[in-house]
Amino acid sequence: MIISSETAEKRAIEDAAARMCAAARTAPKAKGTDMIVTAVVTGEDKDRLSEEMRKMCGYDEKHFFMRDAGNVDSSGAVVLIGTLDSRRGLGKMCGLCGFDGCGENANAGAVCSFDAIDLGIAVGSAVSVAADMRIDNRVMFSVGKAAQSLGILGECTKIMGIPLSVSGKSPMFDR
Repeated sequence: MIISSETAEKRAIEDAAARMCAAARTAPKAKGTDMIVTAVVTGEDKDRLSEEMRKMCGYDEKHFFMRDAGNVDSSGAVVLIGTLDSRRGLGKMCGLCGFDGCGENANAGAVCSFDAIDLGIAVGSAVSVAADMRIDNRVMFSVGKAAQSLGILGECTKIMGIPLSVSGKSPMFDR
């Protein structure tokens, strides 16, 4: 059997994406509360994601959403990692969010700082997997914002997107 480079590289991206989702799931979480949600976006859904990014920037050629949409177009897949809102119930002993306890945070409509921390740890864990597998990647807020606009991860309020590529030169390198 002969497996073409195109087929092997596509499989490598799919395998990396699945492992990245697993790494995000198993990453440490504050107080052991897992509010991480992941997905892998390919094909027509990936095209819809990059189109949403273009709409969000009003087709302004100089806007970074436009540049990042081109990176998504050049990628074989996009990994999305998001978090649902959840207060950890640490009360007044915490205050990391700037409020005097979780109740005050909730009343203000604010978010728990640990959600963002957990998201950062999950993203870092996921991209380390991609790097170990030699898959080009870049963490992008713009991709996450478009995914949120499209409702891809449901009720997630904080989402980061990670386009994945296998090519002679990373499309995310010269920015």
